[in-house]
Amino acid sequence: MNVIYSISDLKKSILAQKRAHRSIAFVPTMGYLHDGHLSLVKDAKEAGDTIVMSIFVNPLQFGPGEDFDTYPRDHERDIALAKENGVDILFLPNQDELYPRNMSATIKVHEGTDVLCGRSRPGHFDGVATVVMKLFQLVEPDVACFGMKDAQQVAIIERLVEDFHLSVEINRGDIVRESDGLAMSSRNVRLIDAERNEAPLISTILKETVDFIHRGRYSSPQEAANDACQRLSKELSADVEYVELLTFPDLSEPDTFSTQEMLLATAVKYSEVRLIDNQLITKETT
Repeated sequence: MNVIYSISDLKKSILAQKRAHRSIAFVPTMGYLHDGHLSLVKDAKEAGDTIVMSIFVNPLQFGPGEDFDTYPRDHERDIALAKENGVDILFLPNQDELYPRNMSATIKVHEGTDVLCGRSRPGHFDGVATVVMKLFQLVEPDVACFGMKDAQQVAIIERLVEDFHLSVEINRGDIVRESDGLAMSSRNVRLIDAERNEAPLISTILKETVDFIHRGRYSSPQEAANDACQRLSKELSADVEYVELLTFPDLSEPDTFSTQEMLLATAVKYSEVRLIDNQLITKETT
């Protein structure tokens, strides 16, 4: 595995792959790798010849008072895991490398940011879109793999690719969960024991709500979202930031249970950790 820290070295390595006519599958991450990330690496192996992973905790997607400084980091561990799981090129830039001081342009996302996480995290998806665009320009991937735990992010990146006519296919990776159902996240290590013990109820209640939708329990999508919110608030010590049921990937509020894919998503905030989770309701199951 080739570990690269500079943009100039990355460009040389990518050029070599292109000259060898090797397709590139890209897995962008913020590090502190877990099985969810490694599942994306597995997807990437099926999609491309050369697997490129980036690790960069992107300051532009963290707002004031969020956990940029305390976000878990362990590059030595991540390098070992990436190598063990077949990553070919690992890009580990520092902040000055990716965001030079004279940088004057960023991306502003105009749609899909007034719902779900975007409502309480203004500017978050502008930061996501900016770093993803920069990485796409540097890595020149044929395929990029993103996990569906961050479903809103996936929807916005798919729209970014469409709007800027980028020649990259977005691969949606399934949510990977712990044995008790909790969606894997680098932030899970910061939960205290009591929080960790109850956190699997997030996925349980979302799954139950989807089952109730299939059984016709609710008269409207809003009723389903409200019921899930009430049950989460009752069962968890966390603050429930939102529960929303939206069409996917356009992230609009449906009036009825349609045949279009829908996303039931939530975010909850514990003392030090914010967790998100979702269930995708497919056309075949509505």
